[in-house]
Amino acid sequence: MDALTIDGEMSRAVNRNYSLTGPESKRAVEAGLAAAKWYHSDVPRKTMKRLMKRRDGPAARDTAIWVVLHILFAAGGIYFWGSWLAVPFWLAYGVIYGSACDSRWHECGHGTAFRTRWLNDVVYHIASFQVMRNPVNWRWSHARHHTDTIIVGRDPEIAWMHPLKMSLMSLKYIGIMDAWESLKVIFRNALGRLSSDELDYIPETEIPVAVFWARVHVAIYLATLLATIWMLIGGYGWKSAIPILLIGGPRIYGCWHMVMTGLLQHGGLAEDVIDHRLNSRTFYLNPVGRFIYLNMNYHIEHHMFPMVPYYALPELHAIIKGDLPPANTCLYDAYREMFAAVLRQKNDPNYYVKKVLPETAKPYRESLHDIVPDRVLA
Repeated sequence: MDALTIDGEMSRAVNRNYSLTGPESKRAVEAGLAAAKWYHSDVPRKTMKRLMKRRDGPAARDTAIWVVLHILFAAGGIYFWGSWLAVPFWLAYGVIYGSACDSRWHECGHGTAFRTRWLNDVVYHIASFQVMRNPVNWRWSHARHHTDTIIVGRDPEIAWMHPLKMSLMSLKYIGIMDAWESLKVIFRNALGRLSSDELDYIPETEIPVAVFWARVHVAIYLATLLATIWMLIGGYGWKSAIPILLIGGPRIYGCWHMVMTGLLQHGGLAEDVIDHRLNSRTFYLNPVGRFIYLNMNYHIEHHMFPMVPYYALPELHAIIKGDLPPANTCLYDAYREMFAAVLRQKNDPNYYVKKVLPETAKPYRESLHDIVPDRVLA
């Protein structure tokens, strides 16, 4: 990465190398940003121990509702097939399959949703399949994301990369390109091939496991495709689309809620800092949205204390909000802030939203990286 000098200050170059094996990775290590000591709000030890306590009950309840909704919406879509009444059922099924899977994958991947480990593992594998992610790759990828959150050259899950390509970002809401890219990764892994980035964060002993699960996913997709072909040959007509509408297809047309909330997590905020209040966003969301998203709208809180289960995040937020920037009041408020920032970043990649902290909060802990200025940029 080349540094630019503007008015005597260092500024990020527009084209950054987000590869985990490129020059930015070495620069991050040299700057002390890799596996850095992050800022955490003060929470009494006894309170934190209570908040971190995992329980099977809340996750079992929410998972049971999730499974039942799959069945009800799919049944309605099939029962009313050929009628416009089927459309809302398939649309709802798409969101439950193609969006709610992401938060289930996430929480069970952390091992915090259930107290019982095997329950976390079962739901994690099902949700990984639905969201089209290799369960091994993404478990280690997400661990790195939490260790080096939005550190360029270290974090494999940065969604907003400079230079920003707004047209490609908008296509994420449809899911066609993302699903295609995910399938290519799954098929590549099934052939025993891993990318240089994957090899950077996946332990060598886990590589055969990653290949195994990729082959399981490929087998299910091929079986779904064969079922569709068999139904076409059997004269089922448009009903032949049902297997794909049940498996795989919802990842495309039902991913919009996952994308809508996911892009807010870090969009328009700072890169290369060591304070989650600077690079993560908390916003308020309605109860239905919070069920789909499993309270990940409390995203600063989650990154500060990733071992706190999703059902304890509202309480954690109430405890530490005096040390956090004010939460965005709703989705619209969060999107207005984010889009104003990313549109400005197209021309000024050095810009990011830096919210004003409450008077009760401790000051931001800035990165030591020399290309992130200390001044307030918002």
